[in-house]
Amino acid sequence: MFNQILLMVPGSLRALLGRTRSLDKLGDIHHSNALLDQTIQAYLNVLQMKDLLSDTLFKEIAYRCINRIIFRGHHIKAVPIHRSLIKLFPEDPHHSNQLAVTYLNINKMVEAKRVLTNILRIWPQNGFAMAHYGFVLKVGDNNIEKSVGFLRHGIASREPGTLDGRFFFQLGDALMRLGRGNEALEVYEQGVKEELFLSKYQRSLYNVKRLTAQPWWEPEQTNYSEYFKVIQDNWQVIRAEGMAALEEKHILFQDEAENLKEIGNWKQLELYVRGRRMDSSCAKVPQTCKLVANFPAARDCRRGQVKFSVMEPGTHIWPHCGPTNCRLRAHLGLVVPSNTYIRVAEETRTWEEGKILIFDDSFEHEVWHNGSTMRLVLIIDVWHPELTDQEKKSLPDI
Repeated sequence: MFNQILLMVPGSLRALLGRTRSLDKLGDIHHSNALLDQTIQAYLNVLQMKDLLSDTLFKEIAYRCINRIIFRGHHIKAVPIHRSLIKLFPEDPHHSNQLAVTYLNINKMVEAKRVLTNILRIWPQNGFAMAHYGFVLKVGDNNIEKSVGFLRHGIASREPGTLDGRFFFQLGDALMRLGRGNEALEVYEQGVKEELFLSKYQRSLYNVKRLTAQPWWEPEQTNYSEYFKVIQDNWQVIRAEGMAALEEKHILFQDEAENLKEIGNWKQLELYVRGRRMDSSCAKVPQTCKLVANFPAARDCRRGQVKFSVMEPGTHIWPHCGPTNCRLRAHLGLVVPSNTYIRVAEETRTWEEGKILIFDDSFEHEVWHNGSTMRLVLIIDVWHPELTDQEKKSLPDI
């Protein structure tokens, strides 16, 4: 119908908008990228007719177009629309804030910081901008001390978008690293009250709430005890391959990349990442990868990894939480010197060579290496045993 009207009246805004919204609905129904691309272009065409649109309608269409562009995964293509909104409605900080969010979603910290700095220059008490600016200072700049004030004020404003687990998570982490542990605990407890965290120790942000939550697990509790036994029975084979990989200079054990280390040296060699086999690494440790390949809950865990982890003496890993409660983490001790410890929630343990430790890394955990020689473990993430097969298939990767 709308196409027929447009043939007769090519400039009909009502018909063009009606056709665009119909395409939008069809794209949702059929899950079609081709229809989604047509929808985006149609919205862009409507936005070109801004002189015929009321301010309210222009904003509605602009943000729906941004939504569709981001859903398509083309975040950077939304930036010109954000800038049009900022230019047309310069008195409203919301539009600049949304541009900053789009930049953050594609990890463009410098651009986001520039936008947020300008917002706070004009609207210094804007809580949304303060919370996001504090996040950028903490995560992007590692300016921990300065981030605390902005995160605190942003959260305290309780403006829409500020009661977000990520802000509570980073504020608590910043306070803890500054030696202000009691204040950090207060932030985490507030996060629990706001229903952002499962508990003060279990602060993962991507969760299935019904899953059993406990810091430490025994193999028999996981439903994977037979698989773990095979891994454990072959620990010397795994250790030999791990040690050989360490000795080959062209095998690159990567530095930990999440800024979790206070001091020392901590590297890892990834074998499986989000359910994908790292062929170049596995070529050097084939028996280890074969063992993992025969362990479906580890091999197919799209919310986890399998990796060798080597830690040198004098290393301390800050207290931290994994991103999701949908996995459990097993450590197979391979080379374990004395005076090495791991705390999960309120209980501290150590590793044993040839033995597996299993914990839920969505709980706060911390590691110390106060020994005199390197520590080597194999880390194996597995699906939480209470997830259904459908959940394992449908949950997005992390």
